[in-house]
Parts: sequence; C-alpha cells; structure tokens
Amino acid sequence: MSNSMYGRSILDLTEMTQAEFLSVIKLATEIKANPNEYRHALSGKILAMIFEKNSTRTRVSFEAGIIQLGGQAIVLDSKSTQMGRGEPIKDTAKVMSGYVDGIMIRTYSDTMVAELATEASIPVINGLTDNHHPCQILADFLTIYEVKGKLKGIKLAYVGAGNNMAHSFLIGGSLVGMDISIATPTGYEPKQEIIDIAEQNALQSGSKIELINDPERAVADADVVVTDVWASMGEESQQLEREKLFAAYQINSELVSKAKDDYLFLHCLPAHRGEEVTSNVIDGTHSKIYQEAENRLHAQKALMVKLMKDS
Repeated sequence: MSNSMYGRSILDLTEMTQAEFLSVIKLATEIKANPNEYRHALSGKILAMIFEKNSTRTRVSFEAGIIQLGGQAIVLDSKSTQMGRGEPIKDTAKVMSGYVDGIMIRTYSDTMVAELATEASIPVINGLTDNHHPCQILADFLTIYEVKGKLKGIKLAYVGAGNNMAHSFLIGGSLVGMDISIATPTGYEPKQEIIDIAEQNALQSGSKIELINDPERAVADADVVVTDVWASMGEESQQLEREKLFAAYQINSELVSKAKDDYLFLHCLPAHRGEEVTSNVIDGTHSKIYQEAENRLHAQKALMVKLMKDS
C-alpha cells in the first residue's frame, strides 16, 4: 500500500490533510497497542536530532521511538556542530541528507527550519519552533481521542499566551473539526496569519473558532482545558511582567468549574504549579498530563513511520 506522506517534511500542521492527520492518530493507537508488530518498521534507518533548545520529552520520546522502531538516533547540539559556527543551512541540509534518513530539529526560527527542509532531500520534522509545535498536538489529540472517543465536535479551551501551542491548537483543531476557544490577555493574541489559516480550515471542517480575552467564557462547557507556561523559552526576561498580566488567566478550581463535569486537563510540560495552573488542577483527577506526555512517544513513532517508511 502506498504511503502519501513518505519522504515529506512536517514543519507545521498545514502540511497535512485532515485524512493524513487522522491516519497518524490511527497508526499511533495501533503502535501503542501492538508495539512489537512495529519493532522492525524502521530497521536500518537513522534519525538525526538537532537541538538548539533544551529538551526532556522531545529528546527522550524521539530517541526511544526510533530505537523501538528498529532504527537509531544521532543527537546533535547545534552549538557543537558547524551550524553553531555559522555554516549555511543549505550546506548542512545537503550533507546531512547523504548521511541519515530523517532530521528532527528543535529550535527557535521557523524560517531556518523551512530552509533546512527545502534544501534537504530527506524528511525534516519540527520538534518545536517559536510558532509551531505539531508533534505536541498529535500527542494531545491522541490523548483526547483515547479519553473522549472522538475529535470532531469536541470543545477545547486554551487559556494563556498566543504562542506556538495556541497556534498549533488553532490549526490542528480547525483541521479535524474541533471547536477551539482561545483566551489571551490583550496584546498576546495568536498571530493573524495563523488565525486566517484556522478560519479557512473551519469552513471545510465545521470547526468553530473563538478568540477572546475572557477566560471564563472560553472555558464554559469545554471538554478539554489547556494552558502553557506564561513565558516560553527565550522570553524569560518577561517572566515577572507576565505574572502580573496573566494572573487572571490562571487555570484553577474556580475557572474549571465552568467546564463540563467530565472535562480533561492537558499541559505540554514543563509546568509551573502555582502560576499558569494550580496544583489541585494539574495533579487532580481530570488531569491527563502523564498520559499526554507518554503519547508523544506513540504519536511521533507513527509520524516517523509515515515519513520514513515507503509502504
């Protein structure tokens, strides 16, 4: 059976159709349930992993994932490579394409990753950039599907900064027909170009997109409540300022009381308990953060199989 995703790069969720996105979720459930059946799926394949940002879940889940699929990983700190000394991205991409079968990169610049993918002849996977976090959304939606049994028609409320997670929820949710409500302080909304993509997706999928400044309205009757740290990597200097601005956007017992009785709470981690979320929510019975974190492994294994296995 031919694989329409083979050899492609995934830099953000606009590069997948609804059918392809759902096929990754389906494959992830199969791999999770029957890991031994896929232990040779990528035998002999090598994944290069490039890091400019610190990582726990991304590094371990990708490295464990490629090993569990029969392949190997080479982990590179960009500072210890020629990239860190200013080698052109074009040269790195073309040379790496002759050595390995895929590249996963976790960095800052979306433009740099796009150039890497353009110049490489092998798949490039975005492990996180300033504007996108597609692999996290695959894991999150796998978790929602496991708990709720569906994605279409689910209401997901995201409360916090309009960052890469908000962007990816907008694109992914609108792609599969999920209703997305984003609540941010004024001046911290998602980028307009991301909103435009989500609204265009919604015309096809029937998704409802809501961008507001009122967290209670966003969370009202939500099936899923999500947040992220108030200051992402590279924004640490804004931490104190954001603590004041975002105080009313904390996920706490009072706020989640507006959600459905069977809501689930997600957070991509690492989390700052007592800041963006209180301990009684993130460590409470509605929280699925550890199931969500484990699902990074299964979702990324499915994605690697789709991109690196020709049939």
